[in-house]
Amino acid sequence: MTISPKFLSGSQIRQTFLDFYAQRGHKILPSASLVPEDPTVLLTIAGMLQFKPIFLGQRTPESPRATTSQKCIRTNDIENVGRTARHHTFFEMLGNFSFGDYFKKQAIAWAWELSTEVFGLPASNLVVSVFREDDEAFAIWRDEIGIPGDRIQRMGEDDNFWQSGPTGPCGPCSEIYYDFHPERGDNIDLEDDSRFIEFYNLVFMQYNKDAEGNLTPLQNQNIDTGLGLERMAQILQKVPNNYETDLIFPIIQSAAEIAGIDYHNSDEKVKVSLKVIGDHIRAVVHMIADEIRASNVGRGYILRRLIRRVVRHGRLIGIQGEFTVRVAESAIALSEAAYPNVRRREAQIKAELAREEAQFLKTLERGEKLLEEIVDRTKQQANKQISGQDAFTLYDTYGFPLELTQEIAEEQGITVDLDGFEAAMEEQQTRAKNARQTIDLTVQGSLDKLAETIQGTEFVGYAELSSLAEVEVILVDGKSVEEAAAGTEVQVVLNQTPFYAESGGQIGDKGYLKSGDNGDGLLVRVDDVKKESDFFVHFGFVERGTLRVGDSITAKIDNSGRRRIQANHTATHLLQSALRKIVDDSISQAGSLVSSERLRFDFNSPRAVTAEELQKIEDLINSWIAEAHAAEVAEMPIALAREKGATAMFGEKYGDVVRVIDFPGVSMELCGGTHVSNTAEIGLFKIVSEAGVAAGTRRIEAVSGQAVLDYLNVRDKVVRDLGDRFKAKPEELPNRITNLQNELKDTQKHLAAVKSELAIAKSDQLLSAAEAIGEFKIIVAQLGDVDTEALKTAAERLQQKLGNAAVVLASIPEPDKVSLVAAFSPEVNKKGLQAGKFIGGIAQICGGKGGGRPNLAQAGGRDASKLQEALESARNQLVEGLG
Repeated sequence: MTISPKFLSGSQIRQTFLDFYAQRGHKILPSASLVPEDPTVLLTIAGMLQFKPIFLGQRTPESPRATTSQKCIRTNDIENVGRTARHHTFFEMLGNFSFGDYFKKQAIAWAWELSTEVFGLPASNLVVSVFREDDEAFAIWRDEIGIPGDRIQRMGEDDNFWQSGPTGPCGPCSEIYYDFHPERGDNIDLEDDSRFIEFYNLVFMQYNKDAEGNLTPLQNQNIDTGLGLERMAQILQKVPNNYETDLIFPIIQSAAEIAGIDYHNSDEKVKVSLKVIGDHIRAVVHMIADEIRASNVGRGYILRRLIRRVVRHGRLIGIQGEFTVRVAESAIALSEAAYPNVRRREAQIKAELAREEAQFLKTLERGEKLLEEIVDRTKQQANKQISGQDAFTLYDTYGFPLELTQEIAEEQGITVDLDGFEAAMEEQQTRAKNARQTIDLTVQGSLDKLAETIQGTEFVGYAELSSLAEVEVILVDGKSVEEAAAGTEVQVVLNQTPFYAESGGQIGDKGYLKSGDNGDGLLVRVDDVKKESDFFVHFGFVERGTLRVGDSITAKIDNSGRRRIQANHTATHLLQSALRKIVDDSISQAGSLVSSERLRFDFNSPRAVTAEELQKIEDLINSWIAEAHAAEVAEMPIALAREKGATAMFGEKYGDVVRVIDFPGVSMELCGGTHVSNTAEIGLFKIVSEAGVAAGTRRIEAVSGQAVLDYLNVRDKVVRDLGDRFKAKPEELPNRITNLQNELKDTQKHLAAVKSELAIAKSDQLLSAAEAIGEFKIIVAQLGDVDTEALKTAAERLQQKLGNAAVVLASIPEPDKVSLVAAFSPEVNKKGLQAGKFIGGIAQICGGKGGGRPNLAQAGGRDASKLQEALESARNQLVEGLG
């Protein structure tokens, strides 16, 4: 049955494709996250990415055939978004895949059947391409499908040899193009995108490419295809570009409505901005839904860059203020049927957009003025190029992305010195690197040289608190030595160790290295342990005896410290689980610190945690502790761990086999740290503080076990001390302090009133000293240590009593603090004197600034020694301006 090609909605195209291949034995699989498991790419760029391990033979497929609609993000052609008919950052790739099952002949036949019989595309409008050396594909298209040879184009590697990245599965491909103008004849140029659009790509996955570029045949011949949903929608909906399809145009319309414009009646420049907004909003909605958060690195930077481009193009079409959340609602509504997580994550999406937009609007206000000056200055120069240093200043000081500076510069017909920008960036990185303190810059180099002769350190500390070990390396001042005497700071590498090395937020263990049972043997105090490559480096001090390479010693950790660290580390796991249950199930870890004294947990959250929620979290964790949940620790393949629901730290790279810490029904995380064997060992948990540490990132500090008692003892001492001072019981202290605060406020109000009355009394004495300047009267005087509010009241009162007058009063309310107030009548304003501008200039003499309305303004300064000079200047300017 042929579906009419007259019109199919984007949703219908997607479902039709999936149903077609499902009927032919393909398992419909969900779209993978935009955050790929593949560490070689930042974002999911193709439908095949989730199947890469299958193509490489590393994983067995669930089914020999699969079909998907995959969300993809590509930013390599971001400058073309909105300018061409079909470039996007976000797009959907419809795909059918064969894992060693069918190959070229069947893939080509089904692609042709789908295109012509199901979507109803006329054969006369279709052209195909093949890799220039792929005679097999050429023959199938010509002899079995029946396409004339002159409508089959042979093309080179750049166009028809596909690979997902610099290494990995790859192979020749064959593409199907739609010809919008077959009436133009047989002179086929597939580069002419005004006539041809490539909508279906069939990749014949035959090879694996290594880092040297060598091609090795894969064990199985695979099929990887991609049909662009947006491109097929353009063809079937008969619109001039992808942006005017029902997949994107409703988003564009919502932006246009906010701007108060009509897309179809707008000029090309406005249309480009609307298209950019439509495309980028789709991208950021799906990125945030997949738990990507804006930052200055990696995929977080891509998200921030896209949001900022949306805001920038909104301003270009006349939108003032925040608008991205409203436009995002259109994108969410369009996507939720196919991708329900965008609606589930609606609150997080909108919060992230609102926060980033507000932050960038402030950046724009600060940076646009400077950029405007730079652009004007650059236009006067012969080379018409913004210097690298100026571009870097915009980036470093004002948060202006380089790409945005380039974009704005291009609009003005000028360029940016990219080499100069990179040089300035490198200089800053060098300064930052030199400013950082490191434990020992030479340790790693020394270990690298020794790695050829010694093995890595075996960690036995999960099960043992002490162990016998052999000294393999001694470093003193970063240099390898054979022995170290008492009084020497050392770094020691052992063949095995019970000491945990600092990792995953958990600090390194402390303890001792010793030999001999009597009290006069070797003793090395270990203060910290860090991991360098495969070696555990014990940082310590030789307190007694001589440490030698080859010595057999006993390595023993501080048991008490380890128990405290274990309690705090397990408590962080419980804290993350409680946060997800009580605040938001999308919360993820952004960093942590686990020491013997306390724990610190940073997490991504769009808002502060309320006091009520903090209490609920604390109560829940203490209930888990009281319930005595036993730990289950296991190593397993990462895929199995994820399947079981184990939480991973976002952005962390894990191996194929991971260690899982599971307190059944409470918390399950991937973690290499040390933990209690039962939650009851934690004893007690207490939250100390909750605060914001960065945009979208919160921090909770807490204590557990013995540290809770230490914390409460300090609090108890403070409460007892306050009770003695205020002669009150602990439960009476809040009311007693509130009463004292209220009394203090009343006293301060009364004092302010008295000061105001005193200022008025002093000012009234100045009336008789008012100086006449023509029809005006002026008073310029100092009123001792009167505060600013009283000074303001006095100036207004004097001006009103004098009528047609200008009054400038000053005081020194505190050492090195100057207050200035100017009160001008409307007639003074008519003479060109504005109180705000006037007092601002006077304040500069005292090292300050200020301003206000034309009739009343105030200012401050820091240099009281210049006050007399400032008042003389004020008088002279008033005499000159009113004379």
